[in-house]
Amino acid sequence: MKIKYFLVVMLMTSVLFSCSNNTKENKNNKETQAPFKYEVEQFADVKILRYQIPGFDELSLKQKELVYYLSQAGMVGRDIMYDQNYRHNLKIRRALEHIYTNYNGDKTTGDWKNFETYLKRIWFSNGIHHHYSNDKFKPAFSQEYFNALLKETNTKLTGEAYDVIFNDADAKKVNLDASKGLLKGSAVNFYSPNITEQDVDTFYASKIDKNDATPIEYGLNSKLIKNEDGTIEEKVWKVDGMYGKAIEKIVFWLEKAVTVAENEKQAKALKLLIEYYKTGDLKIWDDYNIVWATSTEGDIDYINGFIEVYNDPKAYRGSYETIVQIKDFDMSKKMAVVSKNAQWFEDNSTIDENYKKKNVVGVSYKTVNVASEAGDASPSTPIGVNLPNNNWIRQQHGSKSVSLGNLIEAYNQAGGTDKLKEFAFDEAEVNAEIKYGHLADKLHTALHEVIGHASGKINPGVGQPKETLKNYSSTLEEARADLVGLYYLPDEKLVEMKLSPNAAGIGKAAYDGYIRNGLITQLIRLNLGDDIEEAHMRNRQLVASWAFEKGKKDNVIEKVVKNNKTYFVIRDYAKLRTLFGDLLREIQRIKSEGDFEAGKTLVETYGVKVDQAIHKEVLERNSKFKSAPYSGFVNPVLVAEKDAAGNITAIKVTQPIDFTTQMLDYAKRYTTLPDTN
Repeated sequence: MKIKYFLVVMLMTSVLFSCSNNTKENKNNKETQAPFKYEVEQFADVKILRYQIPGFDELSLKQKELVYYLSQAGMVGRDIMYDQNYRHNLKIRRALEHIYTNYNGDKTTGDWKNFETYLKRIWFSNGIHHHYSNDKFKPAFSQEYFNALLKETNTKLTGEAYDVIFNDADAKKVNLDASKGLLKGSAVNFYSPNITEQDVDTFYASKIDKNDATPIEYGLNSKLIKNEDGTIEEKVWKVDGMYGKAIEKIVFWLEKAVTVAENEKQAKALKLLIEYYKTGDLKIWDDYNIVWATSTEGDIDYINGFIEVYNDPKAYRGSYETIVQIKDFDMSKKMAVVSKNAQWFEDNSTIDENYKKKNVVGVSYKTVNVASEAGDASPSTPIGVNLPNNNWIRQQHGSKSVSLGNLIEAYNQAGGTDKLKEFAFDEAEVNAEIKYGHLADKLHTALHEVIGHASGKINPGVGQPKETLKNYSSTLEEARADLVGLYYLPDEKLVEMKLSPNAAGIGKAAYDGYIRNGLITQLIRLNLGDDIEEAHMRNRQLVASWAFEKGKKDNVIEKVVKNNKTYFVIRDYAKLRTLFGDLLREIQRIKSEGDFEAGKTLVETYGVKVDQAIHKEVLERNSKFKSAPYSGFVNPVLVAEKDAAGNITAIKVTQPIDFTTQMLDYAKRYTTLPDTN
C-alpha cells in the first residue's frame, strides 16, 4: 500500500524553511553554494520538481554500485507501465517523440506549444490518461495540425492508436462505477476487450480456496484474455512470457545487484526476485516477500515488481513499480519507536476485540531518501509505502513501512501559504498549520503505514478484500489506515514516545487539514460535474463527509459561509476523534467479515458524489492561483565512471536539465518493448 504525495502537499503543507538548509559555507568562508533549485517547470495542471539524495556521498563504492544497478533495473522496465495503462500508449508515445525530435517547422506557434504540452502530459502520466482522474487527455491542437506534423516528420500512426487521440473511445483508464461496467468502462490493459466481469469472477472462483490460510496473490502478474473459442487464460509477465524483453533487462541488472549486495539475506531476496521474474510463479513471489520483509539490515533497500492493484478495477493485477532507497539514519531512529509500540496501538484501538491481532509481527518503519523511481512511482510518486500487500505475510512475518523523506522535503521546499490562507477558516487555523502541519503530516504518514495497514485481521474463511469487497477494497483499506492515524494523532502516547511536542496542537492541525482537504480543497483536482473515481480521494471524502453528517446533532463540524465562501469548521475535536474511532471500528468489521454491501453503501453514500455548488465555488476560488495542483519529479541521473577495463570507479549524481531532456533520454536508453505486446 502507498500514500500518494497529495497527503502532504494538498494545500496543507506550508512550513517555512530557512535558506540555511540549502546553502553552506566553503572552508574559506568566502562564498556560498547556490541554493538547490527544486522547481523545474510547470505545464497543464502539473509542476515538475527535482530532489536531492542526502547521504549518497557517504556510501561506499560498493553500496553506490548497488544503488546504480537497482536503479537501472527499475528504468529498463518503464515501458511496461505504459503498456499496462493502455494498449496503444507505447505506439502513441513513440510517434509523438518522433515528431518532437524531427520537426523542423515553426516551434513558436500556439499549436506547437499545445503539442508539446500534450506529449509532456503523456510522459507524466505514463500514457494518454490523467494519472489521477483517469480521464483521457483532450489535445488542444487540431487533427489537421497533427496530420501535418505526421507528414512533415514522416511519422506513422494509424488505426485505433491514431483515432483514439481525437475520438471519445476509451475515455477512462480506470472506471469504478459498476453501472458503466468495471471492465467495459476501463481502458487499462489488464484484460482483453472481450472479457466480462463475470468471466473474471468465474475464472478465479475455480482457483481460489477461501479456506487457504496462505493464498498467493492471484492474477497479480498477468493479463487475462479470452480466446476465440471462449477459453480464458493468463498471459503471465515473465522472462519467456508477456513483457519478456523488458523483464530480461530487469533480471540482467538485478543479477549485477546480487554481486554487490550488502549482506546474505539481501542477496537471497534479490535471487528470489530474479527467480520470480524468470518463472512468473506467485508462490516464489510470496517467498521473496517474506525474505524481503524480514531483511532489515543494510543501508540500501528497494521496491521492485508488479505491486499495487489500484489500476485494476477488479483489484487483481499489479502495476509495475520501482523505488530505490537509502536510509535516513537520523529520522529512522526517531520513527522506529512507532514500530516498537505497534502492539500498544493495536490493543488500544477502537476496533472490535475479535478483529484485533494478538501479536503484531515485525512492523519495520524507516525514513528513507529516494535515489531513483520508475513505473507507477514516477514521475508522480508516493510519499509513504507499506509492503508486502499480501495480508497473511504481513500478519505472520511483518512488513516494511517507509517514508520517502527527501521527496517530502522537496515538496515542502517548493510549497507556499497562499492557498492555505484562502481555504483555511481563520488566522488561528493558518498559524496552527504553519506551526504543526508538517510534523502532523509526517506522523500521520507513519501511523497510516506502520500501524494502519498492519492492524486488524480477517476472519478465517472470509477471503481477501479484493475478492470480498471488490472494487471498493482499495478505498476502504486507505480509509481504514487513515482513520488509525487520525485516531491516534491527538493521543498523549505520542508525546510520551517523544514523537509529538503537543498532542492537542498536532491533533487539531491534522484534523483541520484532513476535513478541509476531504470536503473542499481536493475538489480542485476534479472537473466540474465529475464524480470522484480515484480511491484515495474517495477515501478522504468518505471519512470527512461521514464525520460531518454523523456529528451534525452535536455540531461537531459546522458548515460556515463567510464572505460568500464556504468552510467546514471543527467545533469539537474530542467528539470528532470519537467519530473517527467509530468509523474505524465499522470499516474494520467490514474488512474482517467481507461485508460487501456495507462497504459499497459507505463508499457510494459518502465517497463518490460531489456537492456541485461547493465544487464550483472551490474551482472559482482556486482559479487565481498559478501553482499547479499536481507535482511530480525528474530523477537525479546516476553516472557510472569506468576505467579502461570497464570496472566502475565512481558513481556521480547529476541533475537533469529539464523534464523533456530526461524523458527523451529515457526513451533512447530504456526502450525495451515493441509497440504492441
